[in-house]
Amino acid sequence: MTTPSPAAIAGRLRAEDCHLEDLLAVLAEPTELSDYPHASRVDQGVVVYASDRLRGVITDPARRTEVEGEVARALSDGPGIVVFEGAFAPEVVDRTTSAFQQLITDQNASGVRAGDHFAKPGANDRVWNALEKLAVADPESFVDYYANDLLALAASAWLGPAYQVTSQVNVVNPGGAGQTVHRDYHLGFQSPEVSAAYPAHVHALSPVLTLQGAVAHCDMPVETGPTLYLPHSQKYSHGYLAYWLPEFQDYFVQHHVQLPLTKGDAVFFNPALFHAAGSNHSAGVHRMANLLQVSSAFGRAMETVDRTRVVLSVYPALLARKAIGASRRDLANAVAASAEGYAFPTNLDRDQPVDGMSPRTQAQTVLDALDASASPEELGGQLAQQAWRTRSN
Repeated sequence: MTTPSPAAIAGRLRAEDCHLEDLLAVLAEPTELSDYPHASRVDQGVVVYASDRLRGVITDPARRTEVEGEVARALSDGPGIVVFEGAFAPEVVDRTTSAFQQLITDQNASGVRAGDHFAKPGANDRVWNALEKLAVADPESFVDYYANDLLALAASAWLGPAYQVTSQVNVVNPGGAGQTVHRDYHLGFQSPEVSAAYPAHVHALSPVLTLQGAVAHCDMPVETGPTLYLPHSQKYSHGYLAYWLPEFQDYFVQHHVQLPLTKGDAVFFNPALFHAAGSNHSAGVHRMANLLQVSSAFGRAMETVDRTRVVLSVYPALLARKAIGASRRDLANAVAASAEGYAFPTNLDRDQPVDGMSPRTQAQTVLDALDASASPEELGGQLAQQAWRTRSN
């Protein structure tokens, strides 16, 4: 009988327990069209819906609830991905594309080069916080675009009401390299060391806090590099640790699926699905997608707390405790209760990740100040700069 590891007893997942054969066992489950009665077909294991047909169905509240349940099953227990063909009207997409292109032109003219979490800098044109920027630049297009009821259907199916929409425009230019395989926000934006520090049940929780989506803003034949997916991979329990490992990356490269899209198609997928933007091998297509990240209303604290005010108030007491020999662990515990310990949400135009997947947190800034015995005035200046970086433009 194998003795459980200390990590297993503590409810932790470990990279050394990631085995490719375990992933393959998960991937062996087929996607059956009969499980999704409102879908039009299954393509390479992906559930595909005809949007015109769905619109006629979801006008009835009871049938809408049925469709939401079906989509939720596809995202959780099924392949983890659905496609809504023709979800957005071409004329609405075209007007919104023009607004996005102007945002990119203005961004490039200002000298801003937006990075990318999973691709080489400069490979893509990326617009962070495109939702807010579109609303300010072209309110009419914003309303027509986000009035889309199929977007609302997918978001409600996965997250329920009161969800929060954000978006980032991504353009992979001709010859532009794609991304490495990954999972998405929240744990997908952490290093494997950070992810391993979270209990196993948090690995299961992270995917149900966010819905990932992408709207095609141009026709995307395979040579343009539409997103690569590994259907059913969202069900692999160790995936947030495994996707960093070479054997898993190699398997993804050899066995992913890649669906061509038409302008106006929308893809929605579980953020734990293994995926990556493809490389653009076309001669002249600037492949534009609006990446939708829809978040659960439940990812919030109950009370509004001015964390900066709390930190600046208690920092002299922290310095005093340090001076009389308080342990760093005890000091860090007090900082965890007072400072913001998570890097998001932030302004990724100004607060870009350095030496990792995420920007620095307020708590890290406070702990660094404590380690250096910085004065309250010095910490106040650092926190003010950090607060400026996180604010919307």
